[in-house]
Amino acid sequence: MNDVEYDELTDQVLLAVEDAIEGLDLDLDYESHGGLLSISFPEGSKIIINKQPPLHQLWVATKFNGHHFEWRDGQWIDNRFGSEFWALLSDAFSKQAGQAVVLTGN
Repeated sequence: MNDVEYDELTDQVLLAVEDAIEGLDLDLDYESHGGLLSISFPEGSKIIINKQPPLHQLWVATKFNGHHFEWRDGQWIDNRFGSEFWALLSDAFSKQAGQAVVLTGN
């Protein structure tokens, strides 16, 4: 993947996360700027998603752990745990929101 493809893929996923948040019935605040998306939960915790252009990765920091995602076979995969981006994000949102949350990139 070249830098242009990376930028397009990561911009698409950040926008898809924003769209998914808008579709939730949760009181979440989010702010996006410069390749970084910060999501604030009512109890004060955050999830931070940010682009890492030199590495062609997408990083996610949750209340519980940090994850580095790489583009493999058409999806973002955590290079340490093997989790798919949307599945991990749904799990993290569920834990930090205290209720079941399912996020998809559709």
